[in-house]
Amino acid sequence: MATASVSGSREKELWRRLGEVNDPELDEPVTEMGFVERAEVMVDGSVDVDFRLPTYWCSPNFAFLMLDGVRKALDQLSWAPDYRVKLHDHMFAEEVNRGMAEGKTFGDIFAVLAEDQDLGALRETFRVKAFKRRQEAVLRGLKAHGLTDREILGMDLPAYDVARFEPGEAAKQKPRYRAALLERFPDRRPDDPVFVTWEGQRIAPGALSAHLAELRGVRINMEFNGALCRGLKQTRYKELDVVDGEPTLVDFIMDRVPARTAPTA
Repeated sequence: MATASVSGSREKELWRRLGEVNDPELDEPVTEMGFVERAEVMVDGSVDVDFRLPTYWCSPNFAFLMLDGVRKALDQLSWAPDYRVKLHDHMFAEEVNRGMAEGKTFGDIFAVLAEDQDLGALRETFRVKAFKRRQEAVLRGLKAHGLTDREILGMDLPAYDVARFEPGEAAKQKPRYRAALLERFPDRRPDDPVFVTWEGQRIAPGALSAHLAELRGVRINMEFNGALCRGLKQTRYKELDVVDGEPTLVDFIMDRVPARTAPTA
């Protein structure tokens, strides 16, 4: 009984950690995007994770960023297990899997391909987009609650923390925006305004509408890409048969695959 309890607890911790890994371009958990096909705690406590992306040709730097996030998440598991992470059905799966197993960097794995790839700059670009998308969701939620622009932009962290939303996008993004804010500005004071630009500038009440219009453009782009990714993955993988727990890969043949509508986020 105790063994079953430990196993169940570890499974929950494993999925919780994996749920903290985001698709860097979409700022959505890889678990919600369906990229984690299998995550299992084995009898000896080791962990196996199988990972699939929407297309065979997904950018290798995106694949590496996500798998590196998975590797870091597994390193944080409380029982410090051995683990195996495997990328499936990708044009660089062999190179990535071998390099990840050896603890290599992107540059080590793709020495030629990575010559002009600055993953640090790429990560920063995605951090900016995530910050803006999360902020917009919370701002829209506060406006929907009837707060004035001045009241919203005057909020400090204690006031932010007591704000409550009905279940929905604002409620989902509220703790995520808080985390992004503190990561971006770790030395901020509790009475500093919560809503600032990525550069740390205060937003004037009269400028909030224009600021929201900019953020809306970021959100629409990310939502479109997210819907596209989900649609591609649903079309590519159909669980017609299951062999050893693995979904069967169906070739992408346009005249045999009916059109599908991507689910809404």
